[in-house]
Amino acid sequence: MIELTESAIKEVRRLMAAQNLTDVFLRVGVRGGGCSGLSYVLEFDTERYPNDRCFEVDGVRVVVERKSYFYLNGTTLDYVQQGLTGGFRFRNPNVSQTCGCGSSFTPR
Repeated sequence: MIELTESAIKEVRRLMAAQNLTDVFLRVGVRGGGCSGLSYVLEFDTERYPNDRCFEVDGVRVVVERKSYFYLNGTTLDYVQQGLTGGFRFRNPNVSQTCGCGSSFTPR
């Protein structure tokens, strides 16, 4: 399962409202690339596919494609505000190494 912190839920809702999005899912995934092998993907989506795993966390619907779920199971998505900027952070127990900026990782 993928967990979202309270601050991540608030930010997802804020982004949905700012973009006037309704009836969407938060798609969480990984793609090959980045300096450590796999990069995280976060986007809004309106379609669910047969291989998607679906969760609802405090009213936010989250979908993860089956292959990505293998790398993301047990991950917590957080939103961190630092000064004037903020960003989503992944706390992933399936990582053996991350790049310096934290946007890509090497799986265990």
